[in-house]
Amino acid sequence: MITRAYVRTMSRYNRWQNRQVLAACDTLTPQALTEDRGAFFGSILGTLSHLMWGDALWMSRFDSWDKPHVGIAGSARFVPDWPTLRRLRPEADARIAAWADALPEDGLAGDLAWFSGAAGREVSMPLTLCVTHFFNHQTHHRGQVHAMLTAAGARPGDTDLFLMPDSET
Repeated sequence: MITRAYVRTMSRYNRWQNRQVLAACDTLTPQALTEDRGAFFGSILGTLSHLMWGDALWMSRFDSWDKPHVGIAGSARFVPDWPTLRRLRPEADARIAAWADALPEDGLAGDLAWFSGAAGREVSMPLTLCVTHFFNHQTHHRGQVHAMLTAAGARPGDTDLFLMPDSET
């Protein structure tokens, strides 16, 4: 289904896009970042917090990160404020990149089993599907943030994968 090259490319894309989103957020006031904009997770900060929560949750399954201390209901408050998110996001992206870069040739083989709070039961899925979902989840919620940023007057930049700089690390 997917390859190590795909994982590495999507990791680079994740980092590139998050850098652009953070830069756009830096142009807004704290009030603009926390204003409820009618998105599923409310605000720009709430959606970015949920995204950090999701990344931490999936990486706890893929690479032994600490599992988030809150469930999905608390995910919009997982990261309490903008300065904390601004510090943690690049650190998380570097860790995701390190995991992707170190992925062995057979690192995507087999299934992943875990207890899903969302489903309320044990789940087992092919690891390739779980990793695909991980990157899709990031892109989905960043798209929501991109729309909120644009509506707030910020300019988050290009999102097309083919426009990703070759040197992005």
